[in-house]
Amino acid sequence: MKQVTKFISAALFAFTLLSLSATSSNAQGMKIGYVDDQQILQANKAWIKAQEDWNIESKAWQDEAQDKQVEIQELFAEYEKQKLILSDEKRKEKEAAIRAKEEDLDAYTRRIFGPGGSAEKKQDALTRPVLEAVTKAIEAVSLEGNYDVVFTVSGSGLGYIKETYDITQKVIDYLDANAE
Repeated sequence: MKQVTKFISAALFAFTLLSLSATSSNAQGMKIGYVDDQQILQANKAWIKAQEDWNIESKAWQDEAQDKQVEIQELFAEYEKQKLILSDEKRKEKEAAIRAKEEDLDAYTRRIFGPGGSAEKKQDALTRPVLEAVTKAIEAVSLEGNYDVVFTVSGSGLGYIKETYDITQKVIDYLDANAE
């Protein structure tokens, strides 16, 4: 359903773009295409390998976190059984050990799974080269096929557009000229 909605949005945008540009003499014969970037990735051996590597790495991190959690649970269960017969000093010692293990698990979780953590960096290292290759392929096919605009169906919405349609600098100039 989400893909259909994105496709419809892309199609409406393309239709609007065509309608608006049809009045321009230099836009006659504008060529528009689309790609299903998810289908491209699923068919790409490098992407599949990157996903397999990611799954192995991610499972190892999750297993280590789970082991730490089990260790904490075991320490706590042991403490609960013994706390009535422990001296105040031993009770505080065991509570401190449990807290230290919990803090270690929290630190590990933040270091691995938190923003900018090892998991995010590893996923980026594995997927970035593949995504860059797909982007270059979309651009190459677009240039070879003389496409003006190529949309992606399930991704960002725009895979390629000829630089001649870029009006970014005009907008910046307008803003600079009309700044208060």
